[in-house]
Amino acid sequence: MLTRLSVNDDKSDRSSLTEPTDSQKEIITDNRALFKTVLIIDDDHDVTTVFGLSLQDEGFDVYTYNDPLEALSKFRPNFYDLLLIDINMPKMNGIDLSIKLLELDINVKICFITAGDANMEVLRELYPNRSIGCYIKKPVTIDQLVRRIKAELD
Repeated sequence: MLTRLSVNDDKSDRSSLTEPTDSQKEIITDNRALFKTVLIIDDDHDVTTVFGLSLQDEGFDVYTYNDPLEALSKFRPNFYDLLLIDINMPKMNGIDLSIKLLELDINVKICFITAGDANMEVLRELYPNRSIGCYIKKPVTIDQLVRRIKAELD
């Protein structure tokens, strides 16, 4: 399920993680030039929530998916500035997902995240046509995450 993180000042309403309405989507599209849009795809709901809220606090417009196949089926080309993709996910790993997403949007930037020990040389050999430049190892502090994402978007 797509989750767009939005600030809700009403503390009693815990439904602040919702898909935007059509009118909200129009506002999002109109204001997109003001914000960098990040899509987080990670099978761990806690990771997408914490990363998403933290990036939103830093001024990013954030969307999340916990299912890589759903993220692929609902991907919006030319909408996201950066994808933050977990490498180790069920159903489809992050590298294969990134290849399919790049077929839909060749210009989107991608940062990979993982809690595992990914051997970057092996990944480069397996996917020689894929630039694997941004790699973030979990656990990561929010400060480190924000700095890395900002650096990739500059």
